[in-house]
Amino acid sequence: MIIVTGGAGLIGSAVINKLNQLGREDILVVDHLGHSDKWRNLAPLRFMDYMEKDDFEAQLDGGSLKRQPLHGSSGLEAIFHLGACSATTELDATYLIRNNFEYTRKLALTALDANARFIYASSAATYGDGLNGFKDDDEQLPQLRPMNMYGYSKQLFDLWALRHKVLDKIVGLKYFNVFGPNEHHKGDMRSLVLKAYEQILATGQLKLFKSHRPDYTDGEQVRDFIYVKDAAAATIHFLDNRQANGIFNIGGGNTVSWNRLASAVFNAMDRPMNIEYIDMPEAIRNTYQYHTCAETAKVRAAGFTSEITSVEEAVADYVRNYLVPGKRLGD
Repeated sequence: MIIVTGGAGLIGSAVINKLNQLGREDILVVDHLGHSDKWRNLAPLRFMDYMEKDDFEAQLDGGSLKRQPLHGSSGLEAIFHLGACSATTELDATYLIRNNFEYTRKLALTALDANARFIYASSAATYGDGLNGFKDDDEQLPQLRPMNMYGYSKQLFDLWALRHKVLDKIVGLKYFNVFGPNEHHKGDMRSLVLKAYEQILATGQLKLFKSHRPDYTDGEQVRDFIYVKDAAAATIHFLDNRQANGIFNIGGGNTVSWNRLASAVFNAMDRPMNIEYIDMPEAIRNTYQYHTCAETAKVRAAGFTSEITSVEEAVADYVRNYLVPGKRLGD
């Protein structure tokens, strides 16, 4: 049995879709559906059972998951822990610690006790402003300084795993800017691709933040973007590749400006470029990242050789094959 937490989310549902393509359906999906429309992401997917996060954690705490993982299952093979509070604007530190650190620790210990593969989502937010670089070197983790509480809650587990000498037995994936089908439920945390599509559809125009640094012109702030299908393929790579452990960056390995990304969306929609640059809110100016870029040599050395889809190709696929027809992964 494979457990996927956050299975109804953007990356989680893409991982399940990829497992389905590989013929795997012995999957327990764990998530918190609440009042969102995340359930729509699960509808096309094939899995053995679903469990709400609170019920799952209660079984975890009671030990029943260990004694009898699920009726008819053949034992615990792996946990893909992709569920988290991913809002970089979340200010409730206690909530983030419980949800992103303590829960992850429980799952890691459960997997290690069962000799099961544990693959979890860390975050590129742990790199902070990037002054210490974006190198996925386990020993450099203590030098990183996240710029928000979300990033710190993720770094706490990375550091715990390092200090308790279990990081060499598990896999932590630092996803950079992931976008693609099944992200409608993410609210303000949706990718610019989806936000741009909706804005352009409604008004014919896209609003981007002005630069408030003299070394960057408006719209030329850069990010490392990766299509969710590529992120899922990289994640699945570590399921059977048990000799590769530690922290790995999951990104495109190059930088793309907001202007280039916007151009890809306009082109995919067959609309003329029409961008208005607006002031960045003062509340986020001091913590805004102007440059991120994943170093990907380590994940390549771990045997992941698949080609990363270009931003233009990925955006075209996302817009034309999912957003326009209103489809989800697996439809």
